[in-house]
Amino acid sequence: MSLNDLKKEYNEILDQLKNPDLVSDWDRFEELSKKKKDLDEIMEKAGELEDLEKRIDENRLMLAEEDSELSSLAAAESAELAGQKDRLEKEIDKLMKKLEDKDVSYDAIIEIRAGAGGDEATLFAANLYKMYSKYADHKGWKQKVLDSSPNELGGYKEIVFELKPNVYSELKYEAGVHRVQRIPETERSGRIHTSTATVAVLPKPKAKEMNIRASDLKIDHFRSSGPGGQNVNKRETAVRITHIPTGLVVASQNERSQLQNKENAMAILSARLLEKKAEEEVGEIGSKRKAQIGGAKRSEKIRTYNFPQDRITDHRIKKSWHGIEEIMDGDLDKIVEQLKEELESN
Repeated sequence: MSLNDLKKEYNEILDQLKNPDLVSDWDRFEELSKKKKDLDEIMEKAGELEDLEKRIDENRLMLAEEDSELSSLAAAESAELAGQKDRLEKEIDKLMKKLEDKDVSYDAIIEIRAGAGGDEATLFAANLYKMYSKYADHKGWKQKVLDSSPNELGGYKEIVFELKPNVYSELKYEAGVHRVQRIPETERSGRIHTSTATVAVLPKPKAKEMNIRASDLKIDHFRSSGPGGQNVNKRETAVRITHIPTGLVVASQNERSQLQNKENAMAILSARLLEKKAEEEVGEIGSKRKAQIGGAKRSEKIRTYNFPQDRITDHRIKKSWHGIEEIMDGDLDKIVEQLKEELESN
């Protein structure tokens, strides 16, 4: 869709929102209000671009003036205006691409699992969770742990958490195998260990997208357990759900309420079912999108965290960043933004 088409659509939305009859149709009002909000920033930038183009036209007329002083002033301003226009057009193009990205409106469910490396892998999984949690704090996102399997060392065999609102498009390229190279605290000989953890980033389906029948579910209840296997709750508040048609099994034991654990487990199940559906559709889509989804496979090694060399390397775009402690403390913007820019421009 062109910028002129968006302007036309925006004006039509404004006209419809002025209609007093719209008050009686709340769903339609909310839909139009959301569309307007999505277009507001683009329209603001488009207005700036129009003003800038007028200045460029005026500047062009001044360049043709016989007055040498005016001409020299116009010449000096010409390059600056051209640079401003180029930056503004790129910003508008980026916003328009974001508008076309269907992933933008999804919340995210993130699953981190310890891989190869024993206890050190569980500690690395905990480090990754802390990194994303602190990044979420920086971005002002809401977060909620849906399920976790901690151990006595403070690591996680697995942790599943939700980030919102509209986080999926920001973090979808974090999915894959993350590898760490460092000297574990328990290593007395100073030998560098290599461990891994897998990260899955799933879009959380909207209610209307998933229609899971109760007859397709087998629901079991059990006692929540913590590090060492001791019972945290003497009542059977933990919930395990099996989706019979696909064989998918999910569980949640973080909450003291059985109902809340069931809601958490259903959120995880619906996200995994949506992921499964997307994987089945991969063969039917274009090569560009297929490459993006392929880059999110859990089995693909995407990044190495090398602590002795203070370096993080993303293998997909062959880029490295230093300052590993700051990045692990949530300073992820530079990596996330460069990944999106390079992977989505291919």
